[in-house]
Amino acid sequence: GSVVVPGDDIRSLVDLEKEQKQVILGPGLRREGERVLVIKPGLLRRKDPGVFWIDSHAKRYVAQRGDNVLGVVLGKAGDMFRVDIGTSEPACLSYLAFEGATKKNRPNVNPGDVVYSKLLVASRDMEAELVCVDSYGKKAGMGVLDGGGLMFNVPLHTVRKLLNPDSVLLTTLGKNIPFEIAVGMNGRVWVRARSVKETICLANAIECSEYMTNQQIQAMCSKLADVLAGF
Repeated sequence: GSVVVPGDDIRSLVDLEKEQKQVILGPGLRREGERVLVIKPGLLRRKDPGVFWIDSHAKRYVAQRGDNVLGVVLGKAGDMFRVDIGTSEPACLSYLAFEGATKKNRPNVNPGDVVYSKLLVASRDMEAELVCVDSYGKKAGMGVLDGGGLMFNVPLHTVRKLLNPDSVLLTTLGKNIPFEIAVGMNGRVWVRARSVKETICLANAIECSEYMTNQQIQAMCSKLADVLAGF
């Protein structure tokens, strides 16, 4: 993609696409009247059918509706938990937003717990709201992440790289080390392996893979497997 800066008008590119099918504007782009403006510096990317977005190096997360995020419970306020998800303001999480939760059967959530949740409301004018269930009321892997594990921060483009179907990192690591992982779109990753040593190795491998190609990732994973095996 080409390098763009805030204020650039990419209407000409979008109009070309519009002649054939509909156009979807992703993060970093905003429509104002007839113009399509760039609001973040970075690389302009496109994907069929007609999806445009800006790929930029960012560490500050801006809440987006529907994103899965990792947060830390800060405390309780009435029937709501205050959760730090890395945005400028904490998000709120209702005690009823857990699978099977009722007024009598409350979830066991304490300050300091790590929760994996989905953003239900994300607006620049309103407080972000989280839920730990999917549209069917099932937890679907979300909720409090207990039993140890390590949570660490990575740049937002590393998260997108981890979740990319073409990335070989997690599948290659999983061949040698059994582990659990939760990846939040807010730049936080939680991992848990059989031992502390394996968990730290996994975290280091994920952080090191930021600018690696798939071939370099596979070479690194095989070295890591040898080190853990004691060779």
